[in-house]
This record gives sequence, C-alpha cells and structure tokens, in this order.
Amino acid sequence: MQTYDVIIAGGSYAGLSAAMALGRARRQVLIVDSGKPCNRQTPHSHNFLTQDGATPAAIAAAAKAQVLQYPSVRFQEGTITGATSTTESFTVTTAAGEQFAAKRLLFATGVKDEMPAIKGFAECWGISALHCPYCHGYEIKDTPTGILANGDGAFEYAKMIRNWTNQLTIFTNGPSTLTAEQLGKLQKHRIAVDEKEITEIKQAGGQISELLFKDGSTQALNALYHKPAFRQHCNVPEALGCELTPEGYLVVNEFQASTVTGVYAAGDATNPFRSVAISVAAGTLAGAMISRELIISEFE
Repeated sequence: MQTYDVIIAGGSYAGLSAAMALGRARRQVLIVDSGKPCNRQTPHSHNFLTQDGATPAAIAAAAKAQVLQYPSVRFQEGTITGATSTTESFTVTTAAGEQFAAKRLLFATGVKDEMPAIKGFAECWGISALHCPYCHGYEIKDTPTGILANGDGAFEYAKMIRNWTNQLTIFTNGPSTLTAEQLGKLQKHRIAVDEKEITEIKQAGGQISELLFKDGSTQALNALYHKPAFRQHCNVPEALGCELTPEGYLVVNEFQASTVTGVYAAGDATNPFRSVAISVAAGTLAGAMISRELIISEFE
C-alpha cells in the first residue's frame, strides 16, 4: 500500500487549493472526492476575483485541471468512510473498500444542509432559497424578499438583508418569538412579520414565485433567505477524535490544524463563512502549513 505525504478528503475549492500548494511543494498527494459539492445547484458564484458570475462547477473543473498538471497529485473518485492512525501515518478506507496511507490528512468535506420540511424548499436551495446576501444579494436587490427564521436569528438577519432590499418580510412559520423591542425596530424600518405556517413554496426550476400558507393564502416572493441546520458531511474526523465547536464545525487553529496531531481541516466544515473565495484561501493556507510541517520533520 503506497503511503502518500497527504490524503485530502474532498476535492472542491478548499481541497483543490490545498492540493495545488502541496503539488507545488513536490508532495505526493491523493485527493478522494465524491463529486457531490453542497453548492451543486447554485447557478452562479460571486465575490471571487476573476471568477465573479461563473458557475461553481466551472470553477471547480478549471481548478481540477490545473491541479492535476502537477505530477505528484492524484485524483480518486470515492468517499472516505474510515481512518485509523499509528505513530507514523494514517490509513483511510473508502466506501469501495480501498485503503490508502498518508503521513497527514486534510478534511475539506464540507457540511450537509438539513432542509426544512417545506415542499419545494430543497428544489430552490442555492437558486432562490439562499443563505448569504454577500453571495447572492446583489442579483436580487430591490425585489420582494423573505427571511425564514424566528427570534433573535430573524432579527439579526433582517438588519443585514435590509441593505439589499426594502421589500422585506420575516416569515416565522408559526408564532413569533421576537421581542416587543425587536418588533418595534422592525416596524420602524417597515419590515413585516408574518406568522402564518408555510405549506409549500411554489417554484419553477428552483425560482420561487410565491409562498402558500396553511390557511390557503399566498404571497408573491422572489427570494427567501434561510440558515438551515447542518451536520458534518463526513464523520471520520470525529471518529479520529477531532473536536467540534458548539455550532458543529471542526475546531482548527490559525494554521487549519485540527485538535488531532497530523489532521487538518479547511472549508465549510470549519466555519460559517460559506464562500468559494474563503475556502480557496483556507485550502492554500492548509496546504502550505502541512508542507511546512513535513519539511521541518524531515530536517530533524
């Protein structure tokens, strides 16, 4: 069984960026990727210099082609389902039963969003049901926009989204838990609050047209912001002993190292700032820091 310098779980933006840094450092790298990024429905990526408006798939395809020009980097389709460690290396196992060894591991496996139980929401996710105004707000500015949230989360979201549109409604999908003070501030800024239960999102090709409520009423809408619950897409880091934050992200230090020696993580699995540009930056840092660690260990 060949031992690589680094095995990277996840071949999207953070993983590919790390692989480029490691390939340029002449490291033997194996990328294992399932081909199912969480933004695969998203039609356009924004806030990434030189790539603004490109599709996520096009960015990833170009990145993969560039990374694989480095002869020490190999790409393997698959999913890592387990890992064991020794004092010298790690052995990973894929869903197909393959085994590979490496001196260091990098998890860039992202998170899996848990869709709310509203008919039509999943079809709109990443298209007109959105999480980040910095990624998508400009394209839907000054249009009828909703926020699916309640309480403090809804209030903070509304303060942010108001920058992009003054046609804003909070949908609490049940009794509101907003305080009287919060409701007063929302009213001051003409942000409506609707407590009716949502039964369906009417949409075509992922584009929202209106919300259908339990009482039979409807409301026209162009976009809906929501921060869904999530879980780690890969549970192998936890099985290795990597710590999670209270929110469910992998704990990493300023060099993208996890709480387990030799295990690194980057991208959406480690922070709430779900941006291609931020993932690329984190992957570059992780790759450089892993390379540096290996160089120092070999010099001793």
